[in-house]
Amino acid sequence: MRAAPLLSLALALVPCTAIAQDHQHEAHSAGDMAPPAPTPAQSHAETTAADGGAMDHGAMDHSAMDHSAMNHPGMDHAAMANDAPIPQGPPPPEAFSGPAFAADAFVGPEKMAASRASVVRAVSGMPVFWFQADRAEYRAREGMDGYLWDVQAYYGGDIDKFWLKSEGEGNFGEKPEAAEVQGLWSHAIGPWWDLQAGVRQDFTGAQRTHAVIGVQGLAPYLFEVDAAAFLSTKGDLTARVEAELDQRITQRLILQPRVELNFAAQDIPELGIGAGLDSAEAGLRLRYEFTREFAPYVGIEQEWKAGRSADYARAAGEDSSVTNYVVGLRFWF
Repeated sequence: MRAAPLLSLALALVPCTAIAQDHQHEAHSAGDMAPPAPTPAQSHAETTAADGGAMDHGAMDHSAMDHSAMNHPGMDHAAMANDAPIPQGPPPPEAFSGPAFAADAFVGPEKMAASRASVVRAVSGMPVFWFQADRAEYRAREGMDGYLWDVQAYYGGDIDKFWLKSEGEGNFGEKPEAAEVQGLWSHAIGPWWDLQAGVRQDFTGAQRTHAVIGVQGLAPYLFEVDAAAFLSTKGDLTARVEAELDQRITQRLILQPRVELNFAAQDIPELGIGAGLDSAEAGLRLRYEFTREFAPYVGIEQEWKAGRSADYARAAGEDSSVTNYVVGLRFWF
């Protein structure tokens, strides 16, 4: 009779966890995949969640959580996104069924077209006056020093302008070797180019008048180009191409290479011009912009006469090649 109480006492001393593990092992062996019995902490969490979220999250020690054990790369973020996929095809035809301007549907296309034209005239067509002395310089060279001017101005809007250009050079104490003035109508033929046509008047030599047609604008790689053909009242056909490029060394110091080529379709002996390439100029000018509108410069320029033009120059006792050391001022307003 005393064995029964001793057995009951032994069973009472066996840990509860050992019994639970024995039951789990038996269940697993039998193929039963039921979850393990909850621990006291889990039971407490479930009870608290069932109470309507009365957990004190402020009291939770988040710093003690092992975030490194969380499998972030394994999370399917694409499945979490609620946005619809971006369509890959073109927009449907219905997208272009409305008016080009939404206001036309409320005000009327005729009134809106007149209003837009008025805005274009007020903003784009506002006439502006601009003047620039691109080169106003003193030239030191072998023999007699000289001077040169190259100025231009325009008045007008973005599309149509009136241009006034003047160039000339000579030696101090003598009459100018060359002097001309051009009056041109200019019309924009693109974002970067203007078509120009007008009249050129020479004031030295034979003092001829020329019809002018040309283009002026910004070529690729930021080359400023001015090219024109001239037909004189004597039937002489000549052409000139000028190109320059601003190479910014600093915000104020700028190096400008410049090239000028002159051509003629025939010999013009009275002007010392030969057919083909008449003359060429190549120079470098280094300017310092105290402001964008005011910039003194120094530089060097080489002039060549070519072909028959060189023969005419030598026959007149002139050099066919001249080096000029220049000091000048570039300004605009």
